[in-house]
Amino acid sequence: MTARRYGSTALSPTRRGFLKGTAAVGVGFALPGLWTGRRARAATAAPGLSDPALQPKFVNPVPNALDPGFIYQADKKGLFKIRLAETQQSTGLVDPRNGRRLKTKVWGYGEDNFVSWPGKTFQVKSVSAGGPAETTVRWSNELSDNKHLLPVDTNLHWCYSLHGDSSANGVDYTQFSIEDDGVPIITHLHGGNTDFQFDGNPEFFYSPDGDITGPQWDFVPGGFTNTFRYNNDVPAGNLWYHDHALGITRLNVYAGLAGFYFVRDEYDTGLSGNPLGLPAFPYELAYAIQDRMFTDKGALFYPAFPGDPFYDDFITGEGAILPPDLFPGGGPTALAEFFGDHMLVNGVIWPKEYVEPRNYRMRLLNGCDSRFMVVQFVAVNAGETDPSTGTPLDFYVIGSDQGLGTPTQTDTLVFEPGGRYDVVVDFSQVPAGSRVIMKNLGGDSPFGGAFGGDLAPEDVFPDRQTDRIMAFDVVVPLSGVPDAFDPAAIGRSE
Repeated sequence: MTARRYGSTALSPTRRGFLKGTAAVGVGFALPGLWTGRRARAATAAPGLSDPALQPKFVNPVPNALDPGFIYQADKKGLFKIRLAETQQSTGLVDPRNGRRLKTKVWGYGEDNFVSWPGKTFQVKSVSAGGPAETTVRWSNELSDNKHLLPVDTNLHWCYSLHGDSSANGVDYTQFSIEDDGVPIITHLHGGNTDFQFDGNPEFFYSPDGDITGPQWDFVPGGFTNTFRYNNDVPAGNLWYHDHALGITRLNVYAGLAGFYFVRDEYDTGLSGNPLGLPAFPYELAYAIQDRMFTDKGALFYPAFPGDPFYDDFITGEGAILPPDLFPGGGPTALAEFFGDHMLVNGVIWPKEYVEPRNYRMRLLNGCDSRFMVVQFVAVNAGETDPSTGTPLDFYVIGSDQGLGTPTQTDTLVFEPGGRYDVVVDFSQVPAGSRVIMKNLGGDSPFGGAFGGDLAPEDVFPDRQTDRIMAFDVVVPLSGVPDAFDPAAIGRSE
């Protein structure tokens, strides 16, 4: 896949309406299913599920994916050795009966004995900034526990459904199963300038230890390898990496297989005093926004069977029709689209960030399956959790997806699944001690577009909590670090 170059894309003031109206649609994770209606209503306190209304809001601190301790380190030969494995993680969920913290089993990327959701962050230099021509990563599949965290519909076209007469290498993959052979994976660098064999094509999947490999590996000289090379001849940009295995991408990503990948160049260095005057750590923040559902025990939940909470309403509101010849046993079956009722940032439900009254740069990723968000930053009183009481702040959009462009000022951002935005928010606009909530105006249903109408959602969860994402408490005294952000400097760099 060849990277799209946005270094010269103009995010001019004339695009203000465009930013409010739409954004280029990225690659989501939903597969075609039995979608026959547009309804997405359901009770949010279904038996056995976590009730989002009873979970803490803006209590748990949010980890910064650009914290130096969360950045991958290559070995002496320049190789990044990355594991994909299972772990237990706190998402901030509690048992509302006693306040006890709940742990959630997830999959993650990481190094050595540490894996997490999201995975640690890659931060690499471009060739123009003196970086190597390639970044080399070894992706070790250690998901060998012989079960998936979520129901897998084996009636769909997926890794272990390829028949010998339909696969490029003649292998009959139906002889394999997750129970016997482990979970197939393949990592995709979303937005990378990558040669075909390292792009993470869904049919390049491989099982733990590489015992089973997808049919497309037969077209690669030398055959299968789990060591991938990513070209660095690109400008600075906000990329991300995620699993891309055939037919189960949505499930593997939902389980936790995603993370950030940032490219730095001679202008956007990530350091204080950079030529563009951009805020740098700790004033540069990276947030992956995702939605999920959980059981009342803290486990990930994904509707899959007739009778599951939310299942009927995600199809037609009247119950699913599952033809027995296509779905023996009644399921599980893939939903056309998924909308969770808990909002998470970097794997934490409704977190908060303590900030100074100054400019902060935020690298945002919409890592949801299907959810379009309509994002605002609204000023509220200290301790407030309801974003409807807030006043929207203006902020600068300085880039999207692959890189920087001419900044534009807006107060609303339409944010598509798989998309990235680079924004700068000035918290000196609000009184010290107050709070700013990242608000979502988007609905809990398929996006209906925004041109020619307002952005009010048509279908939302009852007592919904998905209208709020995270909070920023402006309670940290202003430091002596210069706040040198100048939007015009970015425009001059194009």
